[in-house]
Amino acid sequence: MSTARHVPDILSPEFAADPYPAYRVLRDSAPLLWHEATRSYLVSRYEDVERVFKDKDDRFTTDNYDWQLEPVHGRTILQLSGREHAVRRALVAPAFRGSDLREKFLPLIERNSRELIDAFRHTGSADLVADYATRLPVDVIADMLGLDKTDHTRFHRWYTSVIAFLGNLSGDPEVTAAGERTRVEFAEYMLPIIRRRRASPGDDLLSTLCAAEIDGVSMSDEDIKAFCSLLLAAGGETTDKAIAGIFANLLLHPEQLAAVREDRGLVAAAFAETLRYTPPVHMIMRQSATEVTLSGGTVPAGATVTCLIGAANRDGNRYRDPDRFDVLREDLTTTTAFSAAADHLAFALGRHFCVGALLARAEVETGVNQLLDAMPDVRLADGFDPVEKGVFTRGPQSLPVRFTPVAG
Repeated sequence: MSTARHVPDILSPEFAADPYPAYRVLRDSAPLLWHEATRSYLVSRYEDVERVFKDKDDRFTTDNYDWQLEPVHGRTILQLSGREHAVRRALVAPAFRGSDLREKFLPLIERNSRELIDAFRHTGSADLVADYATRLPVDVIADMLGLDKTDHTRFHRWYTSVIAFLGNLSGDPEVTAAGERTRVEFAEYMLPIIRRRRASPGDDLLSTLCAAEIDGVSMSDEDIKAFCSLLLAAGGETTDKAIAGIFANLLLHPEQLAAVREDRGLVAAAFAETLRYTPPVHMIMRQSATEVTLSGGTVPAGATVTCLIGAANRDGNRYRDPDRFDVLREDLTTTTAFSAAADHLAFALGRHFCVGALLARAEVETGVNQLLDAMPDVRLADGFDPVEKGVFTRGPQSLPVRFTPVAG
């Protein structure tokens, strides 16, 4: 196993500015690296990250979420295993696929997207991050749960605080305290609403979760609160950055933007390639239950493993010309890109594959189509170069565009 002497530190300003050169060094010369500051082993090759995620023998667990997630969310479905995990996942999963997604929630996505675009469609300019990407997923989740969208500012502050806590690799005590405050504030907000919804259910996801039962198992108020907290943070942050990322990538590759504009069937391919090329989440941790040998060495039992999705998704042993954005890429399967059979790693894989992947797809594809309709000649503002920011999660912080207003 390699040491960190010749590898850019994942906590360094150099890495934060552009992690991809560092990822290349890690894959090539330090595929399994002990990182002292985070007390974890960094895993960077596709084959190794895939193996960790797909593990079926309980060699890798999600016990790390006991300290990584529970302080801000409470105990979530991600921490469960075996039948307990399977039953809880079965309780929540139907809302995120099939007829529920298509009939109940797709109209919410379409309406929320239109309302946001209507605010700037006649102006000829917008910041696709501030005016759209940061707002759509939170508004959709609020509508799905039957919450008051006028609380958007609070929701956004909460999920930003939670994501900062998860990505607090350097252990900043102020970030830790803010995340722990968010757990208290969200519980004070959410638990009374859950109790009211149990007493007087509606046609929303929160009411569905309150009533759901499988084999005599139902979700407690605390279960539901923790899931809503997780949904708000994971669904808000990742979809926010995915929408910003797909537009940044297309705007920086005008010929591919033109192809997607002309053939909307390519929107799904552009999203899949964005998830590979610039994933919203760059790191996911797991815990080793036993000693495990990976391509770069051996991980001892009881260790934290940091899976570098951003590195694995650019592995030249898995993808041809991996540092090139290509919506027509032949080594990425669009038809499975939003399922547990995906051949990119942005949603993880295996039993903890992202339950909201199809919701994210519906939001991104709806958003891209509606935005292209409203802005057929969309272009970056003069002189602006999109810059990604973030280490744990990553995406453009701003995306100012110009376009000729279209009636509608």
